Amino acid sequence: MYRAIYIATSAASVKDRQLEFINRNLANLNTIGYKKERIAFSSFVLPKEFMFEASTKVMLNPSPIITTDYSEGKLINTGNPLDLALKGKGFFVLEGNRYTRRGDFRLDSEGYLINIDGMRVLGDNSMPIRIPSGKVIIAKDGSITVDGKRIARLKIVDFAEPYRLLRIGDSLYIPQGQQEPIESVAQVIQGSLEGSNVNIISEMTRMIEATREFETFQKTIRAIDEASSKAINEIGRI
Repeated sequence: MYRAIYIATSAASVKDRQLEFINRNLANLNTIGYKKERIAFSSFVLPKEFMFEASTKVMLNPSPIITTDYSEGKLINTGNPLDLALKGKGFFVLEGNRYTRRGDFRLDSEGYLINIDGMRVLGDNSMPIRIPSGKVIIAKDGSITVDGKRIARLKIVDFAEPYRLLRIGDSLYIPQGQQEPIESVAQVIQGSLEGSNVNIISEMTRMIEATREFETFQKTIRAIDEASSKAINEIGRI
């Protein structure tokens, strides 16, 4: 009986964590450049002191293995010359060894190209890009011209797959371990933004399924607890 309640509790914890990630994805449905997350769970064998047969001692570990889906989101046309999207695999490079696909850039008070958090965008010389006043044209290869004069080129990089990147916030990444940037063949699309790759129908379906399963495990736990209490009380009267 105790084995059953331990297993049901671990399963309920897993579903609770799954719902947490589904809610996070849904909350970022309209976040520019957001990449949805998925989780998987490992299993483990209960300690010997639980005195169960080996084949019945398996439980789920509530600590998830988190993976990020880096597939491209749909392009959103804005017409803003400083809104940029990447078509293909790659990342914009920001100061502080940060990388992003979120391209809703703007200029700071000094004319530097910055992201939504105020981090400066780097050029292919690894220096911050400063854009003077004038008509800004950004080519597919990242070259930036102002009133016909070339002033810089965006630094666009990629990483070997599978990506080993740590997410910071909603759309920033930093490489882990020995992961080094490599050349990217992604094209820059001016006047557009890459939307979130979260599919609302898919996420809502997963939420309904996970919620129902969580409720089922809760009912199982209550039923086992009630049966256990009843057994203890009956034994006490003997």
